[in-house]
Amino acid sequence: MLAFSSLTSYVSSTLLLAVTLGAFRATAFDNTQFSNVAVYWGQDSYGATHTDAANFQQPIDFYCQDDAIDVFPVAFVDTFFGTGGDPVLDLANTCNATSNGYFSGTELLNCSYLAPAIEKCQAAGKIVTISLGGAGGGVGFQSDTQAQQLADTVWNLFLGGSSSTRPFGSAVLDGVDLDIEGGSNAGYAAFVTQLRTHFSGASKKYYVSGAPQCVYPDAYLGSALNTVSFDMVYVQFYNNPCGLQTYGTTNWNFGVWDIWARTISPNPDVKIYIGAPASSDAAGTGYQSISELSQIAAATRNVFPSFGGVMLWDASQAYANDRYDLNIKNALVAAGSTGFTFPACSADAWTSGGDYPGGSQVTYNSYIWQAKWYASSTPSINGDGDWAPISACSGTPPSGGGGSGSSSAPGSAPTGGAGCAGVAAWASSQVYVGGDQVSYKCVVRPRGGSVVC
Repeated sequence: MLAFSSLTSYVSSTLLLAVTLGAFRATAFDNTQFSNVAVYWGQDSYGATHTDAANFQQPIDFYCQDDAIDVFPVAFVDTFFGTGGDPVLDLANTCNATSNGYFSGTELLNCSYLAPAIEKCQAAGKIVTISLGGAGGGVGFQSDTQAQQLADTVWNLFLGGSSSTRPFGSAVLDGVDLDIEGGSNAGYAAFVTQLRTHFSGASKKYYVSGAPQCVYPDAYLGSALNTVSFDMVYVQFYNNPCGLQTYGTTNWNFGVWDIWARTISPNPDVKIYIGAPASSDAAGTGYQSISELSQIAAATRNVFPSFGGVMLWDASQAYANDRYDLNIKNALVAAGSTGFTFPACSADAWTSGGDYPGGSQVTYNSYIWQAKWYASSTPSINGDGDWAPISACSGTPPSGGGGSGSSSAPGSAPTGGAGCAGVAAWASSQVYVGGDQVSYKCVVRPRGGSVVC
């Protein structure tokens, strides 16, 4: 028998253990959900710009002790073909040439001591992938054959294959991430295709993700994204003119990526993540406060069905920034991990041959589009086009000027003297001299009847 005080201590200890185990429960990663958080680990970006060592990058299992992070892309394999033909791995302060050795005859680090930490995260339901590329390094292929060769090497070094030079020893990673920011666009489709030949029939599920820039199409991964199946796409909405700092304007182009996911991607179930900096020091532009990012993520989740969650750069920055990772995870869960209801197609149907002033909204191909400026072309995901998709939608759009914020039926150039603001309309039969004023292609706004040229 325990004394009351001892019993109280025992119960408290038991509850604490239960809470700890609950926070570390093995909930398997589910890519169909809308609330996933992917956080890059490996580069210690906080340590690169700060001197307080307490916040430098920690071993990977330090970051997987709760439910905040679902996916850890380990960054980076930054050279594809190094000494001896093997790739080069860079993990900043965690595993490097100073503290750890290379496998003989290569520049491939032996980080096998990290196997238990990686396996601990996987046991907690996380997936851990190897990320290839980054902002620097020697990446790219000269041929599809070379790309297939690297796919075989990555399979044997990091995934379900076998090799005497496995950087993470017994740990079997869960897939490959392509963060390609240089070189050429050649070979990546062949690389993924070859990887998937290994995945077929494997004893566990493997994933392929990509991290393109938000500018569409991506310069390096665009062709591969259109050709082979990706499971997750972590679009980098930072350090770009379409970054998070442009949310609320027609420069914000998550809708373009949603259309790509649903109509162009070989995998119609691919999930698009908002890629965001985890602190103001993590990127040049795009950082948002946690309240702002939470609002953006929830709003995007509710209008685009391909939304899968948020990607952060990186773990060290997120932890130092008041657990930015945990806060965005809580916001995503609150917005709803499952279920999607299409908004109504509330804007008027787009009309061929029409003229729409900037800000007009129309419905076309089950999306609501907003004119970036004066527009007459067909809405499309051309990055330089006249229209920006601002919401997926469902249902029959109104006819006439009934849609909220929409343009009325498009106008044409008026004839006779009823031009814009009292200026006569241009007429093809009229002769004009210097100083004459005309109006051309005026559109009547639906509210108030004002005329805009």
